[in-house]
Amino acid sequence: MIKTLKKLFAIAMMSVATVPVQGQDLLARQAPIDRKMKTVDSVALSRLIQFEQMVSPAADLYQDWENYTAHRETALPDTFRIDLRGFAMPTESRVLTSNFGARWGRQHKGLDIKVYIGDTIRAAFSGKVRVVRNEGDHTGYGKFVVIRHYNGLETIYGHMSKWLVKPDQEVRAGEPIGLGGSTGRSTGSHLHFETRLCGVALNPALMFDFRNQDVTGDYYMFRKSTYSRESAQANRLRGVSGSSVSASGDQLYSQASSKKAANKRNTASARFHKVQKGETLYSIARKRNTSVNAICKLNGIGKNMKLRPGQILKYN
Repeated sequence: MIKTLKKLFAIAMMSVATVPVQGQDLLARQAPIDRKMKTVDSVALSRLIQFEQMVSPAADLYQDWENYTAHRETALPDTFRIDLRGFAMPTESRVLTSNFGARWGRQHKGLDIKVYIGDTIRAAFSGKVRVVRNEGDHTGYGKFVVIRHYNGLETIYGHMSKWLVKPDQEVRAGEPIGLGGSTGRSTGSHLHFETRLCGVALNPALMFDFRNQDVTGDYYMFRKSTYSRESAQANRLRGVSGSSVSASGDQLYSQASSKKAANKRNTASARFHKVQKGETLYSIARKRNTSVNAICKLNGIGKNMKLRPGQILKYN
């Protein structure tokens, strides 16, 4: 009887011992299936995210998608990190002709970069074309393109002579989107380039360094509390009268914040000349007490370029 009980107990213990092993076998067989399902889920999620981005890039910032309005301002976040990686310079030109900010009694919402009619204009980042429009011969942006990017920005390219994209078209950074021109409210061929977040214009010089054909870093951290100061610094470092040499933020801010000193400097020496009928580079050089070579170098033009009345030339 005792031997029988011992035998039954031993059998029972063996059965109990085999349960974890069988359970482990089941888990082992299930593991590849779980991994496969996880991969399927990840692929499906990735496709869903890509589809949402295709339909409306940066949908977490923008509530609508339409193909007419150049921009519509909404509430800005207090802080927002903008990914500048994977960029392309909109033009190869390194010549800036106008800064972001106050100009001629009104706010200039972008940078003006010297380009010639027919020069290739490229998408600054990958995204989706939202607007392709012509505002008219002598008004606004002229022929312009608006692209909404996955990093949250919208970029605007104004005064072009020709479009190379259509609304709702996906574009990659560096892809040609138009040709340089002088359409709309323009006194000479150039690219008007804007960077907007939630429809609000931000100084492109905070992100783009046209002189060095580069961006200012991998990211730009927008902060409401410091934006104005940083924008003034960017104009001094990378604007029309700026310098590529580095300086401390305190030094730059103290200089930029002195509005009276800035106004005196601007009043003391005008920087632009509006071409009148019959004028030539030589007559302008004599009038402005400079040289033809200096004017050509400042504007990136040749000595034999034909001037048009109303054209704006930088001469100092």
